[in-house]
Order: sequence, then structure tokens, then C-alpha cells
Amino acid sequence: MTEDSPVSVSGTPPAVLPTAAERKAAEAVFGERFALAERFVEHLATSGIERGLLGPREVPRLWGRHVLNCAVVAELIGNGKSVCDVGSGAGLPGIALAIARPDLSLVLVEPLERRVAWLNEVVEDLGLDNVSVQRARAEQAVRSVDVDVVTARAVSAMSKLAGLTMPLLKGEGQVLAIKGRSAAEEVADARKVIRRLGGSSVEIVTAGEAVLEEPTTVVRITVG
Repeated sequence: MTEDSPVSVSGTPPAVLPTAAERKAAEAVFGERFALAERFVEHLATSGIERGLLGPREVPRLWGRHVLNCAVVAELIGNGKSVCDVGSGAGLPGIALAIARPDLSLVLVEPLERRVAWLNEVVEDLGLDNVSVQRARAEQAVRSVDVDVVTARAVSAMSKLAGLTMPLLKGEGQVLAIKGRSAAEEVADARKVIRRLGGSSVEIVTAGEAVLEEPTTVVRITVG
């Protein structure tokens, strides 16, 4: 068996089996909650695809490109912090973080009703008692959300995302935005906006270097 060969897991559809390398990483990231991560991937590969939260072509890449890519961001979050995941969609990174870190308290903010319904179903099925789901736009959630950390993935460019996420911190905390190769360019375009909104620093960091072949790129904004 090679590192790229799927590892058989009883009851798991072959299309969503992790490779040997992905399973090793997942076991390191999720620990004793690895089975919950497996079940989350199954939800993504079935009802998540059926309801249009992800495209069918993403199924073979659910572990590496999506779930692990998000879950490793947990290493950038302190113990017992409160987290708001903006534009949670398919629970990425919100649900992945909730599985990896049961000490965190998360609120998943999502404006679309069908996605909110799916998120609630998944949270209930997985028994995640550290997660709540709120149907709202980020601008609306400011009235009810006050957290230590705000996360986001595939929501918008940093110049706009800063305005959607930073106000949720109420003057103190961190924004962790999962980004790709455009991170440096987006940060350069957003620096003035970030400064105007009270950002004391903005930097590009990586997460998951110890377990992932391709670490996750994160834009970290510190407020206060």
C-alpha cells in the first residue's frame, strides 16, 4: 500500500476514504474524535453534495483539501476560546474545528436557510454540544455575537472580509482567514481597511506544517 492508497474504514463509502497519509494526519489532528471526523466527511459526501454545498468533484478531495485544511487552523487558537465562523456554508472550518477542539465554543453564522438547516442536522447527528448555528449575515450577527476569534474560508477578498469579520471581535481578538496563493496580494490591498477598523497587526502564517504536505495558509489579523 502506498501513501496515496485509500485506507478502508468499515461503513465508509470508498470515494471518501482517506489516503494513508491523510488518515495519519487526521488521527493526529482529531485524536480520539477521529470517528466524528469520518462521519462529518460522510455527511459532506452525501447530503452535502445533494444539497449543493459542495460540488461532486470535491468528493475525492474532502479529507485533504477541505476537512484537514480547515482543522489544522485549531493550532492557532488558544484554549477555551469563543469562535465565530462567518459564512460557514458546509461547516468549513467551523465544524472541523469543533470536532478537533471540544474546548472551543463556536457559533456558525450562515445567511442561507438551506445551509443552516443542513448545519443544524449535522451538528445534531455528531452530538457537537460546543456548536450553535445562527442564520444571519455577518453584518447582522454583530448585534448578538461577541467572540475571541473569527474564522472564514472562501467568503470574500480580505478588503471586504475585514469589514465582515473584525466588528464581531468588539475591539479585541483575532481574525483567522484561510486563504490560498492570493493571500499576500489580498493583504496588501486590505491594509488600510484593516488599520481603519482597529487592526494592530496583519500577517500571513501557516498551520499544519507538522502533519500536512501542503500546510494551510492563514491571514491573521490581531485587533486590540
